[in-house]
Amino acid sequence: MILYEISILNYKNIRETTLRFSDKLNCFVGLNGQGKTNILDAIYYLSFTKSAYNTIDSQNITHNEDLAMIQGRYLLDEGLSDNLEVISCGIKRGVKKQFRRGKKDYQRLIDHIGLIPLVMVSPQDSELISEGSDERRRFMDGVISQYDKQYLEYLTRYNALLKQRNALLKQYEEHPSQAPKELFEVIELQMAELAIYIYQQRTDFIQQFTPAFQEMYSAISGNSEHVSLHYISQLQERDLIESFARTRQRDLAIGWTTQGIHKDELEMRLGEHPLKRVGSQGQQKSYLLAMKLGQAIFLGKPILLLDDIFDKLDSERMQRIIQLVSSNRFGQIFITDTDRQHLTTILNQMLDDASVFHVTAGEFQQI
Repeated sequence: MILYEISILNYKNIRETTLRFSDKLNCFVGLNGQGKTNILDAIYYLSFTKSAYNTIDSQNITHNEDLAMIQGRYLLDEGLSDNLEVISCGIKRGVKKQFRRGKKDYQRLIDHIGLIPLVMVSPQDSELISEGSDERRRFMDGVISQYDKQYLEYLTRYNALLKQRNALLKQYEEHPSQAPKELFEVIELQMAELAIYIYQQRTDFIQQFTPAFQEMYSAISGNSEHVSLHYISQLQERDLIESFARTRQRDLAIGWTTQGIHKDELEMRLGEHPLKRVGSQGQQKSYLLAMKLGQAIFLGKPILLLDDIFDKLDSERMQRIIQLVSSNRFGQIFITDTDRQHLTTILNQMLDDASVFHVTAGEFQQI
């Protein structure tokens, strides 16, 4: 699917604009703080029904405005401009947001996920390395959910049950002997059944995704280093039902659930060592880029958003990145940079038409 055109009203610092895009490469150049990232975030919003940066929808509305709107027109078949899918959303302060496909409102936003596959590369990706395991689980969940609707359904139900179990643990924390064993068992049985599917899908994903990731890292680094991903889960060693029962008293004492797929980890290694401990800034950036570009290969040419990707890369790795994104292995690309020279280099290597926009204070001028 190709984003043919986007219309935006009052989204962050973008007051009002309508932009039509190339089906291959679209570049946004300008100084920091002018709105380059905001246009990518609006595109992201249309795929995932939320911002990549602000979880509170009202924070995405332009200051002193009451509502924001984003509408995207997508080509279902490349080159056929008369065959368009229209996705639109409206965000209003104090009111539940509306998301619409064509003329029909979504009853559940979860039903939209996966319709418009998208991968975003941004400076925020460094949290995959620096933060806790929940960030790396979110990476796995975000990819799998784009091609497996049942996975997203099961994950949503599992998290709701986890919240319910944790609330019960808190409720009986002071009086654990009064905790209703039968109610805990009902919740735990449902959680375990959902967890088995989630665990298996995560296992399968890492096995299938790793070759694409390693290929991208090899291309970026010049075959100079070996990288790997290792999925670690309690379900690899134990039965979850038994684990829930065995640790229930301890969970009551501390007030939260210690067993389950919400404790899974994705270990990122450079050679035989954890990337976080031994990787330089350039190696870590290359690792993250390889994960995201590998994700794009894995999903089969989704929309690819590249936000400020050249920072902390040496000239050789930068050139390899340019060669990669210039190839026909990727679908429609949106890229931002403060340095016009980077984008000029990419444009010179591509045979396809490209669109270039200069961004100033939320306004876009095609050049």
